[in-house]
Amino acid sequence: MEEKYTKAYAEKLDAKDELRAFRNEFYLKNECVYMDGNSLGLMSKRAEQSVYDLLASWREYGIDGWTEGNQPWYYLSESLGGKMAGLIGAEKEEVVVTGSTTVNLHQLVSTFYEPKGNRTKVLADSLNFPSDIYALKAQLRGKGYDDSHLIQVQSEDGHILDEEAIINAMTEDVALIVLPSVLYRSGQILDMEKLTKAAHERGIKIGFDLCHSIGAIPHQLHDWDVDFAFWCTYKHLNGGPGSVAALYVNEKHFGVSPGLAGWFSSNKEKQFDMEHTLTPAEDAGAFQIGTPHVLSAAPLIGTLDLFHEAGIEKIRRKSLKLTAYMIELIEYELKEFNFVICNPVNDKQRGGHIYLEHLEAARICKALKMEKVIPDFRKPSGIRLAPVALYNSFEDVYDCVQILKNIMQEKVYEQFSNEREVVS
Repeated sequence: MEEKYTKAYAEKLDAKDELRAFRNEFYLKNECVYMDGNSLGLMSKRAEQSVYDLLASWREYGIDGWTEGNQPWYYLSESLGGKMAGLIGAEKEEVVVTGSTTVNLHQLVSTFYEPKGNRTKVLADSLNFPSDIYALKAQLRGKGYDDSHLIQVQSEDGHILDEEAIINAMTEDVALIVLPSVLYRSGQILDMEKLTKAAHERGIKIGFDLCHSIGAIPHQLHDWDVDFAFWCTYKHLNGGPGSVAALYVNEKHFGVSPGLAGWFSSNKEKQFDMEHTLTPAEDAGAFQIGTPHVLSAAPLIGTLDLFHEAGIEKIRRKSLKLTAYMIELIEYELKEFNFVICNPVNDKQRGGHIYLEHLEAARICKALKMEKVIPDFRKPSGIRLAPVALYNSFEDVYDCVQILKNIMQEKVYEQFSNEREVVS
């Protein structure tokens, strides 16, 4: 056996890992090999401490916590947005932490979808996460249009989108484009710069769902002139279940009235004037709606410090090494077991997770969990494995593939039903 297929080789890679110290910042799950960080990231010790600190500010200050203490709640959404801006290549005023992914999409589409004349359609894709499509259809209905006004670019193989096909679909009847930055199944990275340039050349506004890219790959949204973006914070950002989402609005759109206005859309100097005419904030803060969910945002205070210390470029560099190593091991160790690698293998297009297909995928995922490897299943036959740069090791990757090989050799999966669990 070649050395690169041994555990000793994985240990050598770990010894040279420039981010290896960050593993100690996280609570690793009961000696499990955790490969589900693209669905829910692990808790960091700093995120935990941030929650305790926010609870202490409530205990100590009561209502004065809105303006006093180390993290005044009144400004928390904007301050966290500023800390997050570097991860997406934005100006700090262009980002605010608020809402949930789908609420933020509703906000942004209600603001930037402006059908005029023949320009009435919204362009999306057939591989996007269902919630985005539900929201887009609801927004169309709210404007008096039916589902035929939603164009979904199809995939030839069911895994990868052709960017030229997307551009060809940017026709004169399209008013708005909403696409994922990274496809949630295959992990394909779309060329956001190329697609934004093509959209603007045709007079169309464009936004991206960054749920599967934020914290895993670098972005340059401001320089690419992307109109808007939105994302969750509980996957690669490790903000915890239900942690507050965020959005980006390019500064060229500052001053546009939010489609869904609320009290926290206000200019903070005017908010407590209690007037019935909204004076919107002059930055991305205008696209908030309700009162900030302070305790659900608290973990981000600690976790974003980790990202600043590690650096998104180093995170991406290690992520590519981890996923490339996993692909190589899968091709060597599992070639006889009919797994199909469905994500791009080239670095430019590959996001932060590996996507395998197998006819017994649901059973295999259950067997992996029994053997203390945590994957995630995507119906009908997908297995997602996400080695996360901040807390997964090369040895984790090696162990994961070896355990999967044993499950297949011994047919351990046969004791389980090939049906998904309620949460998969």
